[in-house]
Amino acid sequence: MRNNLVLLKALLLSTSQINILRYSTDAKKRRRIIGGFIGMGCLYVMLMAFCIAFCVGYGVTGMIDAAPTMCTFVISVLAFVFTVFKTNGYLFNFKEYDMLMSLPFEARSVAANKFLYMYIKTLPWYMSISIAMMIGYGFFKQPVFIVYPIWIVLSLFVPVIPMLIASFIGFLIAKVSSGFKKTRIIQTILTFAFVFFCFSIRFIIEALVKNDRMHETLEKTYELTAKAAKVYLPAEWFSYAVTKLAILELVLLVGVSIALFVLVFYLMGNSYRSINSALASHAAAKNYKMTEQKSHSILNAIAYKEFKRMTGSTVYMTNAAMGEIFALIIGVLTLIVGFDKIVGFIMPGAPVTSYDIIQPAIPFILYFFIGMLATTVSSPSLEGKNYWIIKSLPIEMKTVYQGKMLFNMYLSVPFMIVSTVFMCISAKVPVVNMILYLVLGFVLCAFSTARGCVCGIKHLRLDWENEVEVIKQGAGVAIYMFPNLFASVGLAALSVFLGIWIDHRLIAVILIVIAVVLAVLCYRKVLALAGEDR
Repeated sequence: MRNNLVLLKALLLSTSQINILRYSTDAKKRRRIIGGFIGMGCLYVMLMAFCIAFCVGYGVTGMIDAAPTMCTFVISVLAFVFTVFKTNGYLFNFKEYDMLMSLPFEARSVAANKFLYMYIKTLPWYMSISIAMMIGYGFFKQPVFIVYPIWIVLSLFVPVIPMLIASFIGFLIAKVSSGFKKTRIIQTILTFAFVFFCFSIRFIIEALVKNDRMHETLEKTYELTAKAAKVYLPAEWFSYAVTKLAILELVLLVGVSIALFVLVFYLMGNSYRSINSALASHAAAKNYKMTEQKSHSILNAIAYKEFKRMTGSTVYMTNAAMGEIFALIIGVLTLIVGFDKIVGFIMPGAPVTSYDIIQPAIPFILYFFIGMLATTVSSPSLEGKNYWIIKSLPIEMKTVYQGKMLFNMYLSVPFMIVSTVFMCISAKVPVVNMILYLVLGFVLCAFSTARGCVCGIKHLRLDWENEVEVIKQGAGVAIYMFPNLFASVGLAALSVFLGIWIDHRLIAVILIVIAVVLAVLCYRKVLALAGEDR
């Protein structure tokens, strides 16, 4: 146990931003880290405010007893989703594999410590939700004091079970893909398929419920959480432990979490080395032939390098291309099923008399997915220890960043065009409006690309040990993603609202002008930051 704690401590210290802040003398790096902390702090405050508002709704309607159960579900879903996207980079195919496996630790110990490292890194998200909902619950319920420490302690165990389940699924995906020659391609495909299944399971469950004519019983939140807790027992254990001070449920939640942790990593340890070795190897084609080498412009060469970097990493691929694929799927489904049916299915009971008024929101609906995360947010940091090579080349940093932005445009614009055309055809949008929506979509991609590059440069981090730290957990990623998602939803709602009184073409033109101005400002900021990076 002492050796395992030493390994975990070493992993945390080697990537600790606080540790860098304490000992670094680089003022620029210190300001960047402080800015990242402030940005993350703002996101935690926003999340806590949302959870407290959620509890206020429960309290006003007299259903505050459901708050502990809902707290468990929110944390569990978040932990499961986070772990699904991070398992490949943390537990398998990570950069420091050779170094860690050369140390005198068992394979299962290395895997378990990497899991604990991932758990500690994401724990602030879970505790922000838990503490906020505890405050809301305490305000309305006013329980005895002992409930608060029990709530906090058990909150440490709530995300463990869903994280273990997601890790084991990631283990199965890695084990299956390791049996093929092209391991990374198979692993990427399996990961995509599993993520799509997770996103679609909500609609599958809703369809089953409707077929059983039980939809009326699920309209009330209290009944929904009560029924779900009967299926997902950890939610019921947490609820009973904090509301009824049930010792048995408290012991069950803690004991099952620990037992499942031991079991998962015992099973994983038996084939951990072989899976990582297979994922790290590359099969060579038997019929490979040397052909004439093609020359490219500098910008296209940098863009192609970014393409090879993305396709060579399952984490990068699933993170960067997930939104584009979702947009394409929505476009195809809209063309096949019908625009009005898709909108009615996603927003049942919405006060919409005519689906024509939703047409101005089409570019923002697709941008919600395509602009979810630009590759330019993480690509500057992904250079890592190879950054000195770029600095030594006879190429200006302005050109390097322009090449990175060009790749993101190559990736996002085709998906935006195809998806927009499909949705416009299904929604019977006039040709002039469709052209304006295509222009707006292109400009939004340019804005996303430039703004992502600004976030990536301003929060550049080259001392990472695992690419997940900059692809999924970087300060630039959080600062780019969350405001972008909220802005997409807000602009979609605003365009629908304005479309009731204003001509749709006029709305599109106004939004195009605004997006062009913002994209140009962000692009000029990239050039300015590149000029400072000498």
